[in-house]
Amino acid sequence: MNPNGIILSIVFCSQTVVGVLGNSFLACLFFFMYFIGHKLRPIDTIHAQLACFNLLLLLSKGIPQTMAVWGLKNFLDDNGCTLVFYFQKVSRGLSLSITCLLSGFQAITISPSSSRWAEVKARAPKYIVPTSSFCCITHLLLNIIVFVKVNGTQSSRNRSELHDYGFCSGLEATKIGDALFGAVVLLRDAVFVGLMVFASGYMILLLHRHHKINQYLYVNSLSSMTSPKARATQSILLLVSTFVCFYSLNSTFISFMYFRKPRIWLIQCSGFLSVCFPTFSPFVLISSDSQLLRYCYGLWRKKVPHL
Repeated sequence: MNPNGIILSIVFCSQTVVGVLGNSFLACLFFFMYFIGHKLRPIDTIHAQLACFNLLLLLSKGIPQTMAVWGLKNFLDDNGCTLVFYFQKVSRGLSLSITCLLSGFQAITISPSSSRWAEVKARAPKYIVPTSSFCCITHLLLNIIVFVKVNGTQSSRNRSELHDYGFCSGLEATKIGDALFGAVVLLRDAVFVGLMVFASGYMILLLHRHHKINQYLYVNSLSSMTSPKARATQSILLLVSTFVCFYSLNSTFISFMYFRKPRIWLIQCSGFLSVCFPTFSPFVLISSDSQLLRYCYGLWRKKVPHL
């Protein structure tokens, strides 16, 4: 293996291991806190789902691309390759959807109780699971096309008709149906990203108004009404900003890859960017959401007896 291959294998392997550990810790934290009887916040349901879907993306994307960099390009047959690629697409779409749901839910949560959102605010926690379930079913059905478009590396098709993605191959986008499917996916992503940006802007506006009120009242810290909510909102804004940044860069690479045969460096850059958000998101939440740190401390006190 050449020096570049060694560096890439270390980067991809480290990225996957760190991301898997972070998301596994976050998912297990919510799981244990729930089963020991600790009352979780409604938003923690979304955090747990996001950690699970990010973990699925890391396992289906990070591990195969790391093995491909190591030179193991024939370790999956046609069925295995198709399933791995399918779970990549599904988990990527769900990560986008759940991040959008997270930002929207928080925007509703911090909205003034006297506003037009008062009734929606009261009912919002009840719609978290149904909404995420609908997103899950939608992405599972939307990406069925993967079973037609993706083949194993040992596919009998003409190699000139295939895009080589390292461990899988996909047919070139030459048909009208392929262009329509790409347009549907692009529209879906644009809608979710647009909703995230809108919700983030709304939250920033609310925080700015609250800050001005505090200054007017000569209060140096956030009021008791919004202090925890403000910190949670800031963590979600940071999370959404991270997602939009990595998503925008990766979408640019994917656009080139979808309509022409991708070069190896383009595939590697896209692969790296596609798992950056799943890798960093649990650490962004843990470091910026004080409630998650309290969960960790509470779980530690349960396990370690006082002397």
